[in-house]
Amino acid sequence: MTSLWLILLLGILTYLMVQRSVADMTRTPVWLLWLVLMMPVMIWSFWTAKYGSKLPFALVITPLVISSVTYWVLFQWGRKSVSNKHNKPSTPHSQSAINPTAESLPVRPLKTEEEKLLRNCFSWSVYYLQNIEYLPQAVICRGQLKTTSTKAYEQIKKNIESQFGDRFLLIFQEGFNGKPFFVLVPNSQARQDSATGSQEKLTKPALALALLGTTLVTTTLIGAQIAGIKPDTWNSNPSAILQGSPYALGLMSILGVHELGHYFTARFYKIRSTLPYFIPMPFFLGTFGAFIQMRSPIPNRKALFDISIAGPIAGFIFTLPLLFWGLAHSEVVPLPNEQQRFLDPNALNPKYSFLLALAAKLVLGNQLDSQSAIALHPVGVAACLGLIVTALNLIPVGQLDGGHVIHAMFGQRTAMLIGQISRLLFLLLSLVQPGVFLWAIILLFIPLMDEPALNDVTELDNKRDILGLMAMALLIAIVLPLPQAIANWLQF
Repeated sequence: MTSLWLILLLGILTYLMVQRSVADMTRTPVWLLWLVLMMPVMIWSFWTAKYGSKLPFALVITPLVISSVTYWVLFQWGRKSVSNKHNKPSTPHSQSAINPTAESLPVRPLKTEEEKLLRNCFSWSVYYLQNIEYLPQAVICRGQLKTTSTKAYEQIKKNIESQFGDRFLLIFQEGFNGKPFFVLVPNSQARQDSATGSQEKLTKPALALALLGTTLVTTTLIGAQIAGIKPDTWNSNPSAILQGSPYALGLMSILGVHELGHYFTARFYKIRSTLPYFIPMPFFLGTFGAFIQMRSPIPNRKALFDISIAGPIAGFIFTLPLLFWGLAHSEVVPLPNEQQRFLDPNALNPKYSFLLALAAKLVLGNQLDSQSAIALHPVGVAACLGLIVTALNLIPVGQLDGGHVIHAMFGQRTAMLIGQISRLLFLLLSLVQPGVFLWAIILLFIPLMDEPALNDVTELDNKRDILGLMAMALLIAIVLPLPQAIANWLQF
């Protein structure tokens, strides 16, 4: 039953991702593209349900190859022609967990005198303007940068605001030819605030509290099952359900701290954000995580980096003491002979994760050997899930936190290349780490391009670059299994 729910959830997520990423780029029906992408999952599920055995390697690879080729052919067959597609700007037009902005509005053509005012905003000593292009939702200004990117953006932004007020958002992007250009898009938030006389109240406290309470209930019920309380005993002994509270409070605290890291960093940069919304789920883990919404554009790559990395770092720091406490109160058991699940709380093989194995050896010491597993305390289960949440968010793909971090470090073009490589690496990792297979498939459907910061050209300082590389090292330490050479050295 859990597998059916997971397939249904994957199908919904896949459909939403396809609809969001390619619906405006091709005439091919979204449902057809979705069906092609879901075909491998359907084949694998049918094989598992009928034969109940491990998938043959050929059956894993062949549907993926056929599905990918068919998807590309159908996409190209219905693709809409887009003029100057290689130099089309990425304007902030959709809402995401990290870098959303208000919806785009068509730009009304600038009058002759207005275009003259616009040209006057570009000083030849700052940015030598060569031409102006008009798109349905943007005005593109191309030229030659004559000073530092930071100075150019701040000066031209000041000039635009002095001439046009808050009518436009000014975006500074790096083109595919390496030359930066400016994009003016409508500031719909300013228009909305002008119409209503005040800023929209983002957070809906009643909804946030209702989701928080519902998620606390669902995670407590799942936690009770993890603690060994069977559902058929709940009616006779309702208080036994409370044994699921350590798991529920641990997991929800980790998720909450993660989102609050994003929230407070966004507030530091004066970006309008909601409080965290939890997503309850009456099966599997009891929740599908939490999220915040931001309705202001990210000002620069420095802010993009700080907001994106704050969540995983805060969540990881909070997870560590829970992990050590949970391991200390767990029980060492013999390693089962039969094949285990990736995260079996009753007999967890810590060597599935390099970082988890080191933590387990540090806490449990000589109790662990090559034939040992861990029966996790519910808090330990929540902490292990916290590690997984940290790792998944740090994957450098698209609109995941790691995708934003890599974007801020290397720019959007390089980030898209790194994202594509990461997809392939996770597919290869799934051959030796079966637990990441589902996530490797989901990564294939996440768009590689995320939304730009307003100043998307100015690079980061060395300290942030080092912190970003450390975050990627943390990702590797969590997802890679413990090498056998190190296991032998640790007598593990």
